[in-house]
Amino acid sequence: MTRFLFPVAGVAAALIVAFWTLTGEAGPVPAPPTPAGEVLDLRGSAEALRDESPRDLAPEDAVFVGDLVATAAKSMIEMRLGADSTLRLGESTRLRIEAFMIEEGGEIFLDSGALFVDKDPDSKDRPIAVQSAFGQIAVRGTRFFVGPTNGVFSVFLERGALDVTAAGVTVSLKAGEGTEIAAPGSPPAPATPWGAARIAAAMALVE
Repeated sequence: MTRFLFPVAGVAAALIVAFWTLTGEAGPVPAPPTPAGEVLDLRGSAEALRDESPRDLAPEDAVFVGDLVATAAKSMIEMRLGADSTLRLGESTRLRIEAFMIEEGGEIFLDSGALFVDKDPDSKDRPIAVQSAFGQIAVRGTRFFVGPTNGVFSVFLERGALDVTAAGVTVSLKAGEGTEIAAPGSPPAPATPWGAARIAAAMALVE
């Protein structure tokens, strides 16, 4: 006599499928994604990855909490998150929308590339945090750049004020100042004014 042995988990799954088939009841319905904003402009191509399923993005497309937005080479995407935050991602940039509530702000994670954030000065009660492998940037109403300049991870503040925290050290920036972090786990350098050439090079990465 031949005997067949089935893993317990497999039998349970088979019984559940059989129950749904016999009763006509559908399986669990995944919760709909939480809207975070929309695409305003796109040059080149970009996609959003969610549950390992990519979708091409175009102007007016929605983006959602949990999306990993990625731009291709020679591409740029501009998105609005919430009611008062505009983000521009340069080429070959990857950014995940970790959490976002339209009326409360949220959190994003910059995996790689260059990012420019323009947040309404009147939205200080809806802060957002920009996380990366290098550190955290606390954002309220401000305009700033994050990305590689002079071969290192850099943050430059165009308007407002913000704090950059890494390795237990916080550096506060004023308009016109920047800082840099040499490597993950290193503290931010002291705030210093940036010259016109470095500012122009940074902005070129997100235009």
